[in-house]
Amino acid sequence: MPGGFARDGSAHATIHWEQIGVQHQATSPGRAITVERVTIVGGGLAGMAAAAALVHHQVPIRLLESRPRLGGRASSFRDQVTGEAIDNCQHVAMGCCTNFIRFCEMTGIRQHFEPARELYFFGPQGEMTKFAASRLPAPLHLAGAFFRLSYLSLSEKLALGRALSRLAVATETSITFADWLKHQRQPRRVIDHFWNVVLVSALSESLDRIGLQQARKVFVDGFLRNPQGWVVEIPQQPLEELWAGPVRQYLEANHGLVEVGQGVAKVELCNVSHPHSQANGWRVTGLTMRDSRMIPTGEMIVALPWYRLGEIFPEESPLAEIITQARQLEAAPISSVHLWYDRPITDLPHATFVSGLCQWLFIKPRQAGAAEHPQQTARYGYQVVISASRVLAGQSQEKIIEQVENELKGYFPALGDAHRVHARVVTEHKAVFSPLVGSEALRPAQQSPIANLQLAGDWTKTGWPATMEGAVRSGFLAAENVLRRLDQPAKVLVEDLPTSRLPRLLWGKLG
Repeated sequence: MPGGFARDGSAHATIHWEQIGVQHQATSPGRAITVERVTIVGGGLAGMAAAAALVHHQVPIRLLESRPRLGGRASSFRDQVTGEAIDNCQHVAMGCCTNFIRFCEMTGIRQHFEPARELYFFGPQGEMTKFAASRLPAPLHLAGAFFRLSYLSLSEKLALGRALSRLAVATETSITFADWLKHQRQPRRVIDHFWNVVLVSALSESLDRIGLQQARKVFVDGFLRNPQGWVVEIPQQPLEELWAGPVRQYLEANHGLVEVGQGVAKVELCNVSHPHSQANGWRVTGLTMRDSRMIPTGEMIVALPWYRLGEIFPEESPLAEIITQARQLEAAPISSVHLWYDRPITDLPHATFVSGLCQWLFIKPRQAGAAEHPQQTARYGYQVVISASRVLAGQSQEKIIEQVENELKGYFPALGDAHRVHARVVTEHKAVFSPLVGSEALRPAQQSPIANLQLAGDWTKTGWPATMEGAVRSGFLAAENVLRRLDQPAKVLVEDLPTSRLPRLLWGKLG
């Protein structure tokens, strides 16, 4: 049946669809029309971005999320001991994340991200170097910062500069970044204390597994193209408070229906091709929910992680090849060690460590309600991020926490006098897909082989690695496709930061 499906699969069974049309004011004054909601499966960043873009263009949506909260792999949960909301992993953006910033502006959360225009790098001997840009044009704006890295010698810094310049024009697509660094004869200390520090944090993979072009993307957009690209944007609230607060309010105030705790069991398909036609007649007709409800659909965006796509589509469907390829994408873990002490251990807002197990440290913003219990022990919270954390597999929480604290004592002597109030380790085992050589060929476009079905997620083809920017881009691209199909074409995706004049003269457009 083109217009629906039966619960028992028979063409003759009768079911009652839920009403999904809404009264919507058209662009012509005084003309109210019924517009079918666009159904979005998955309330992570990709799904929220698609929803925000559509309601911004006056298209009503229905957003379904199986978990009790929005955010997907960029979410928070409540720690039972402290009562605080903690992120499953510290998420940050950068100035080059133009579409994520647009999403924040659109939904009213831009002010909750604070730019860090000065970073604090700790060398292998515990020495600290401030990393900040100068007023020079890109790419010279960070030259002084690189040369102030006290743990690299002058010859090592010059070798680093030469490699960065060559990376800007590197075109190889079938080589790992580790192999490329060998060809560039990069010193071991530069690899360990610079390249590894930046890329493992950015891509959550080891250099021998990262493709050259994925690594190049990080440095071109973050360091070479534009003087604003490198600026780190740090959320000042738990992510859940942003998604469940301003973002959800924005969607619901603009013809958005948001439903959490609503898992999809199956996407229902129908093939309405004419026997003598070569056209693809497959259509999505509805959803079977885990609670057996049936929801009819028109235009649909599926914004699920790559490893869940095969759970909701039948094996024999036009998406079979995409699902097969998605299963070939590998996942990389990210771990966070959350620590609370009875006193501050540093007055720095964040820190980067160039050696050891710890990679980044962030101070947890004090949450509302912390002062409501004056008899409770004071808590000062910190989060240590360990990307590509396979090395932690099989270790107990106690052992991991002990290793982290021993390292931190070498950087922050005040920790020796502090009493630990609470600690826990959180690992997102499938935090991101691994940017391996050949992985780009496995990423599908947002327009699926089914006309009224779009795919979204950081793992789809966005030109970006697995980041918040990549997730938002995928949602925006999917929304553009839907708007085009609804005869309301509009540009949603925001352009990259422009390539400054000097980089253009040195290396061209840096595409």
